[in-house]
Amino acid sequence: MSKISDLKTVMDRIVDGSVIMIGGFLAVGTPEGFVDAIVEKGTRDLTVIGNDTGFLDKGIGKLVVSKQIKKAIVSHVGTNAETGRQMNAKEMEVELVPQGTLAERIRAGGGGLGGILTPTGVGTIVEEGKQKITVNGKEYLLELPLRAEIALIKAYKADKKGNLVFRATSRNFNPLMAMAADYVAVEAENIVEIGEIDPDEVMMPGVFVDAIVPAKQPAIEVKGGA
Repeated sequence: MSKISDLKTVMDRIVDGSVIMIGGFLAVGTPEGFVDAIVEKGTRDLTVIGNDTGFLDKGIGKLVVSKQIKKAIVSHVGTNAETGRQMNAKEMEVELVPQGTLAERIRAGGGGLGGILTPTGVGTIVEEGKQKITVNGKEYLLELPLRAEIALIKAYKADKKGNLVFRATSRNFNPLMAMAADYVAVEAENIVEIGEIDPDEVMMPGVFVDAIVPAKQPAIEVKGGA
């Protein structure tokens, strides 16, 4: 069964107050077409989970500039001055999470775990309001799992069943987020027929994917792999 969809179908699922995950690392591997569509639609009061808030004109940063985010759960905001301004002005809530902890919280959400134990943040501002658990004499923070209603991810290649291939560092948060959301939409640079991706090449099986939307500018196929 083909999972090829269209941009409108995906955008219809994103409404005011939605909790969404957006893949990418400093906008590398971010589905820019989806982000642009959200900006155009004007959906507001979003909770966005991502590695960072990108730049003023790229990635999640475009949603910050358009003031569509109510809360951002990210590992850092240093590349987007507008995020810092809105945070300090109390115009947007920002939850800063250590990067490794953020990745593992998303992984826990995808795996159905009750949380993770990490020593990262013990004795710092990060531990405020969190449960501490001692294991073999060492203190850990209990970090709760993260899930979203919708994950928007970017893939280099997808077959029509949703099996995905990511290129280089664009792999970053995309596979984790595809496992931690109720609905997963993929912006794919290249779409091929079922069976054209070697099983050993698949980085995310199609069982996690609900919709595939072609990117505006398909990438040129690189001979010899992804």
